[in-house]
Amino acid sequence: MTVIVVGDVVTDIVTVHEGPLAIGSDTLASVRVGGGGSAANTAAWLGSLGHPVVFAGVAGDDEPGTARLAELAAAGVTTSVRRVPGTVTGTVVVLASDAERTMFTDRGANRLLSPADVDRALDATPDARHLHLSAYVLFDPDCAPAGRHALLAARRRGLSTSLDAASAAPLQRLGKAFWASVPAVDLLLANLDEARVLAGPGGSAARLAAALLDRAGAVVVKSGADGATWAAPSALPVHVPAAPVARVVDPTGAGDAFAAGFLAAWLTGAPPADALAGGARLGARAVAQVGGRPAATDR
Repeated sequence: MTVIVVGDVVTDIVTVHEGPLAIGSDTLASVRVGGGGSAANTAAWLGSLGHPVVFAGVAGDDEPGTARLAELAAAGVTTSVRRVPGTVTGTVVVLASDAERTMFTDRGANRLLSPADVDRALDATPDARHLHLSAYVLFDPDCAPAGRHALLAARRRGLSTSLDAASAAPLQRLGKAFWASVPAVDLLLANLDEARVLAGPGGSAARLAAALLDRAGAVVVKSGADGATWAAPSALPVHVPAAPVARVVDPTGAGDAFAAGFLAAWLTGAPPADALAGGARLGARAVAQVGGRPAATDR
């Protein structure tokens, strides 16, 4: 069952610093440069599982764009990416500690994603059965129409759909306007902060997931070290604990990996508990390394 993943591809410059930041001075850190972008990360993790996956997006016609597409191909991802001369591939600088991350983003070519880019990927993938969208596309007014088109076009073609809520701060900034223009999806994935923005503060993960069922056929709320919870209409919520991790190195891409692990199981008919466990296992692998993509040894 081929999955089309729509969203950003970027160069991640990840710095994992030791101790508190010394503002205006020097802070020791390990620095890694490589592929990033929430959607591209999810595609790479799906590829690492051997799941058929196509990534649709836009990159600059530059050296970083060539490197990012080569990394996706090496991870087992088929790419449907338009290259745009004179435009830079997106870049994100990530300041990461063992539990938090702060990002500085230059969206670059990602803002040029169009409905035609989505249709090109759909037309080229007749065996596609599911489309997964990162909400980062919907946060940018330049490419938000492409994101909405992706969900609607997939539904018209009989594909199931999922949406990763992506980031709490942009959701907070957009407020009610976010949901006003987003089509309903079959599956919504959100962490606790994102779910609280979308459903209102307070309450358990199960309550938040249930409150969002008017927007999705099923909802998964991720609670970090406290595990993840699934909810669907007329069903009892399902919770699974987080997978054990010896040491959290970098949380970058953990949610993207979780989405891939969950989707790989859910799309093959696995029960919610098994799909949640699959997401938890991949999320645990992600936080135990630097960067948001599977390590070469994981492929």
